[in-house]
Amino acid sequence: MSLIDFHLHLFSRPYFEALASQSSQPGTVEERLARAAEKAKLELPPKDLAAHVSRWIAELDALGVEHACAFASAPEEVPALAEASVLARGRITPFALVNPKAEGVDARVRTLLAEKGFRGVLLFPALHHYDIASPECAPLLRVLDEQRAIAYVHCGVLIVKLRDLLGLPRTMDLRYANPLNLIPAANAHPNVRFVIPHFGAGFFRETLMAGAQCPNVYVDTSSTNSWIATQPEKLSLRDVFERALGVFGPNRILFGTDSNTFPAGWRAERYREQRAIVESLAPTAVERIFGANARALLAR
Repeated sequence: MSLIDFHLHLFSRPYFEALASQSSQPGTVEERLARAAEKAKLELPPKDLAAHVSRWIAELDALGVEHACAFASAPEEVPALAEASVLARGRITPFALVNPKAEGVDARVRTLLAEKGFRGVLLFPALHHYDIASPECAPLLRVLDEQRAIAYVHCGVLIVKLRDLLGLPRTMDLRYANPLNLIPAANAHPNVRFVIPHFGAGFFRETLMAGAQCPNVYVDTSSTNSWIATQPEKLSLRDVFERALGVFGPNRILFGTDSNTFPAGWRAERYREQRAIVESLAPTAVERIFGANARALLAR
């Protein structure tokens, strides 16, 4: 079985520099980054993008991962990710973080999808304060629909540790992070595949409802899934998978790890835990969840 990780953050140097440049902490950008990296116990990626990509490809090779979908986690990182996908020679499919409220975003995304090898976008409604079904998102959604693209829409709890370490304010507004907000957008744009990561990151019931209502809404399994602790009822990750399978079926669940930095690298322990759960619940779904579903979505 070929393994595809549908949720990975490249976290190249431009991403770190973009956040550090917004910080009011003392020192240069490099000094701010060095302090944050030390506190977080992570390795800053080299400025040499080719070296960073080579390290990731070696990591995927060593752990048996055929392919990964990687996000530009800030608009400033989009050019680096475009270059990284070329350097990776088909091993990485790029997705761009965009703000639908930004001027000209629809034209930029059309170019990324049609000419730069991007397969979709990453959206953070809670971070940029918009309703995905609002008129201001309509131009972007029309482009995604025309291109039959993928819209990763982060819902639920959103905490970016690096932002905290750099002293950036938490401006996330969870009123915009409800998966139910996707329903009108998904119904109006049937050619777009909407993916809710982390099982909704706390809005699990609402994620299930969106999946039940819209056949073009998918869910991914990525991250530590620590959001489970926020639920009013006692749930295990096995319970979460069982309910997701009951609503989404085996064809609309996508495996992901949310891997992002070294020395942690690719989070094989998350794969092993999830694989064991799926094998115990639905052995015939293993191939689809850990590879075939992703391959079908990535196909043009």
